[in-house]
Amino acid sequence: MLTNRQENILKLIVTEYIHLAKPVGSKLLCEKLNCSSATIRNEMQELEEMGLLEKTHTSSGRVPSEAGYRYYVDNLMELKELNGEEVFKLQTVFRNTQLELSDVLSKSLELISDMTSYTSVVLDKKSHDNKLKEINIVPVSDSLVVVIIITDQGYVEHKNIEITGVSLDEVRKTVKLINDLIVGTPIDEVSVKLEFEIKPIIGRYVKQHEMLYNAFYDVFTDISSKNVSVVGKNNILKHQEFNNLEKVEDLFSKLDDKEMLSSIEEQNNDINVYIGHENKMDPDVTVIKTNYKTNKDSGTIAIIGPKRMEYDKVVNLLDYIKKQIER
Repeated sequence: MLTNRQENILKLIVTEYIHLAKPVGSKLLCEKLNCSSATIRNEMQELEEMGLLEKTHTSSGRVPSEAGYRYYVDNLMELKELNGEEVFKLQTVFRNTQLELSDVLSKSLELISDMTSYTSVVLDKKSHDNKLKEINIVPVSDSLVVVIIITDQGYVEHKNIEITGVSLDEVRKTVKLINDLIVGTPIDEVSVKLEFEIKPIIGRYVKQHEMLYNAFYDVFTDISSKNVSVVGKNNILKHQEFNNLEKVEDLFSKLDDKEMLSSIEEQNNDINVYIGHENKMDPDVTVIKTNYKTNKDSGTIAIIGPKRMEYDKVVNLLDYIKKQIER
């Protein structure tokens, strides 16, 4: 348990280091807390022994450890209010009724990255709670049809499939089988039902069943998969923690890896902070994320930056955006 003075010292060191990116020495703390340098040094030494501070090799000052950041976030952080300009920019996006949610998310990510100088990520999974209502086709040419998938939540998806060497009649038979047998199935489960329920049956009625089965399987797999968007990847370069080329290349490769990014999906409804080794992304970063859920869509919004992140601003920003999306 920290004393009030130790908490004040830790809070000051965290906030000063976040903004200055330099180890914080006792002189600065003496000025702000009106204590003797000997007192401050003793308290800093105790905080270091507790594992909340670390001493660098290049300075007598201290920097927060991962545990120090965690204590700050859990016990000391005061959320930073968005300023009027930031609220105005975000409201301009959210009040635009002409925008689809995907566009709102995209524009929000751009604003988040501009406001924070961090990297923004959204994992959008439209199939959440959607059940298959109907599937239709529209012939475009002898070798191409548009598949129209409609869910009970009003979500509509269009996908093109090649049908070279397959008659339109065969395609219609396949569509009828799907409509007869798996309407009402959650979109996430359609691919499994195609594999184990439709595939054994389709061969009895459709000559080119293998090709059509694969085409429709790919369509539903694509719809139920997560759409990953990354904005502001180059913002990583603005932070001194990533001035090592090898470290930057490693992090960039992770930000380009959809499977890796999918690992940051958040199920918890709160704004959650994962510092360093707490996250699955990279031990040199912090990931702050939350989920969102509307009638038709669900997903995860995440902000990725250095452990020396403006936690007070990012947490409040994510909370604001989550509430606007779910409003």
